[in-house]
Order: sequence, then C-alpha cells, then structure tokens
Amino acid sequence: MSNLNRFLGGSPGSVLVKLIFLSLLVGAFLAFLDLTPFRLIEGLFNWIASVLDLSLETVLDVGRWVLYGAIIVVPLWLISRLFSSRR
Repeated sequence: MSNLNRFLGGSPGSVLVKLIFLSLLVGAFLAFLDLTPFRLIEGLFNWIASVLDLSLETVLDVGRWVLYGAIIVVPLWLISRLFSSRR
C-alpha cells in the first residue's frame, strides 16, 4: 500500500466516489433545510456573540448584587467589629 493510499484510506478513485456521494447527501440535506454554509457560519458567530453577551450581562448583574449587598453588610460588619473589640 503506497503512502498516498494509506493517507487517503483507500485508492484515490474510491475515495473520490465516496466523497462525491457524501457531498451530494449533505448538500441535499442542507437544501432541504434551506441552509447554506455561509448561514451556518453566520449562525455560529451570532450564537457565540449571544453567549458572550449573556455571560457579560450575568457577570455585571452578579457584580451589582455584590455591590448592593456590600453597602449593607460591610457597615454592619464594621460596627460589629468595633463593638466586639470593646469587650
């Protein structure tokens, strides 16, 4: 078996026929769903952007909650430390 056949996984002719057949099946499936490769890539980028936006929004919300809680908790903690050191 030559290096080319080993790399391709068979003879070049049979691999070419298999690739054409699989390309036909995938192309028909995409046409049935009315998708194009460009729409798939665009959808992937939009999905990644929405995940990043959601993550950033969540981080900002959590940061805001920590800040709101700290406005109450830190002064109470400081007052409790001041009164507990006087004993």
